[in-house]
Amino acid sequence: MFLATHLRFRASRSAKLLFAVATLGILIGAPLLHAGDDDELDSYKLRADAFWFYSNPSGHIQGSSENDRIDINTDLGFNSYSTFSGFVDWKFTHKNHLTFAVSPFQQSRDTFLKRTITYQGQTFTAGLFTHADLKANLYAPGYQYDIIRRRRGHLGVGVQLDTFDTKASISAQAQTLDGMHYAAISGSGSLVAPIPVAGPQYRLYLMDSGRLFIEGNVYGMYLFGYGNFISTVDNLGFTINKHLSLNAGYGLGSRLVVTNNSSSSRVGVHLIQQGPLAGLEVSF
Repeated sequence: MFLATHLRFRASRSAKLLFAVATLGILIGAPLLHAGDDDELDSYKLRADAFWFYSNPSGHIQGSSENDRIDINTDLGFNSYSTFSGFVDWKFTHKNHLTFAVSPFQQSRDTFLKRTITYQGQTFTAGLFTHADLKANLYAPGYQYDIIRRRRGHLGVGVQLDTFDTKASISAQAQTLDGMHYAAISGSGSLVAPIPVAGPQYRLYLMDSGRLFIEGNVYGMYLFGYGNFISTVDNLGFTINKHLSLNAGYGLGSRLVVTNNSSSSRVGVHLIQQGPLAGLEVSF
């Protein structure tokens, strides 16, 4: 069984701006970090982040044929929604971290089709009332090494295994349209696909008190003939006390997963998620 994973990223204006902010933070922060001492403001053993994420998804799902592309917004009525994103960081030595990130995407929509679509060998005629479910959950264990760690923050390099648990299904109950009777039909496909990514991560405290800081990351991987994958999260944080801070920023990522070419359950999801996020960070 041949498993093919395709990834594409189309840089929008907001994406380019976000990547520029992350790169600028890394370039500015690195020389400043050298001028510190051993009294680190960013000192912890265990850290956990919980964010509210207002996602604006776009993209398409693809069935057993490459021509079966269905836009999740215009065809199926998916739109912005609230979800959460979580991150756990265990700094088990001064510069070594084990990390785990999770970001769920699960939505359902009922809509009248504006055009005839084909998915998993089933034809859904324009005007039919359909129900669509889309799941593309992300689970990402990882490792990070801090190249520079000083009083005012750190600059590190991380690797993650982004594992996407993906499933897309479309169904229509038996119904009559324009005098014609249509039987109940459904199509579904799923896949779990691991994708290795790597990139820089930083945190820079903007003042000696440690009250205000910026942080960000850029993770990606070039997959030769299959394209590439890129994601980034950048935020501004305010430290309330030694154990608690408030964070707010913006996140963006793209993903496309396609299963084996010989299976009738082939499914592809080209999903771009972007939007503001805000939450709490707890450190011990």
